[in-house]
Amino acid sequence: MPGFELFDETEKQQVNEVMEKGFTFRYNFDGMRNDVWKARELESMICDTLQVNHAHLVSSGTTALSTALASAGIGAGDEVIVPPFTFVASVEAIVLAGAIPVFAEIDETLTLSAEGIEAVITPRTKAVNFVHMCGSMGHMDDVKAVCDKHNLVLLEDACQATGGTYKGKALGTLGQVGTLSFDSVKTISCGEGGAVLTNDETIYNHAHQYSDHGHDHIGMDRGAESHPIMGSNYRISEMNAAVGVAQWKKLDRILEIQRKNKKALKEALSQYEEVAFRVIPDEAGDNAGFLSVIMPTEARAKEVVKALAEENIPAVFYWYANNWHYLKNWTHIQNMKGPAKLPIELIADRPDYTQVKTPKSDDIMSRTFSMLINLSWSEADIQQRIDAFAKVFK
Repeated sequence: MPGFELFDETEKQQVNEVMEKGFTFRYNFDGMRNDVWKARELESMICDTLQVNHAHLVSSGTTALSTALASAGIGAGDEVIVPPFTFVASVEAIVLAGAIPVFAEIDETLTLSAEGIEAVITPRTKAVNFVHMCGSMGHMDDVKAVCDKHNLVLLEDACQATGGTYKGKALGTLGQVGTLSFDSVKTISCGEGGAVLTNDETIYNHAHQYSDHGHDHIGMDRGAESHPIMGSNYRISEMNAAVGVAQWKKLDRILEIQRKNKKALKEALSQYEEVAFRVIPDEAGDNAGFLSVIMPTEARAKEVVKALAEENIPAVFYWYANNWHYLKNWTHIQNMKGPAKLPIELIADRPDYTQVKTPKSDDIMSRTFSMLINLSWSEADIQQRIDAFAKVFK
């Protein structure tokens, strides 16, 4: 991770095919494109690899979340449970859907716990936005059991976990609907892009309609198509999809490299008594995009991160102080600050997000740092990191 590290002539060839034979718009223009349909091709590849009935491409992971929420019937006034440790888009998509984000505790998997979810369920709860942060999953059997018990939609945000699995099933396909991201720093990179995954025919139909102004995509005349629902423009372009076609063919290679590199680092760090690792319920299914380390104290975590920076080790993330990935740093979320009045402001008994407390999550994340696992590392690069850790921990 990220996939752009393996860019080569194959991505150029796919884009050139669109430029020379195809058309940049993903729908219609049949006579101009010589049967070149890159979005369709990538969607088919995703379905085959992940063993899911439907994959619908959109313009980003964020629009995938918005599309998934709407397509699963989640909207005005619905409560959606979300973790405090995630990318901020997970929360923004809920707010912009007119729904109400409700923050629940994570555990040492760095994802929502079943107990945390159960603790915040109310009669208004409609869904759980479960985020597979940093490439790995939570205790999914327990999470699914809670969702099934309360008849909640399980929306899996697998944007950081493309290719990861749990007990042989692809992350993003365990619930009613899931999402992937293909932006510039993800496992598979289209530059910008995302996907909605589902085995539900109704959710799929809503997804492809909602992301294209409600078009039903029946027939070959775009102007004659019906509009069963309202929607927006979250379409991916054929250019981005073309890059994705080349990248998706490298997924197995990407995962193999990530897992090899992560294993080398993890084995080296295992000798240090003060080092604990995030809990990964299914090690074989880890996407391995990050190595996450949990230290005994917050002070020690900060000390180690600072020391690694002094050893010129890049891409070490202390999420607890990160502006984009932890609730306590999101002043615009805490104050629900937008350029215009937000739907949530019409809800009289909305939560006061300046007062949200997640003490268990704070304790875990204040002691956690993660290292990005690169695809381009040489053996010397890996050894450099091992040596830096040895210097810091000894």
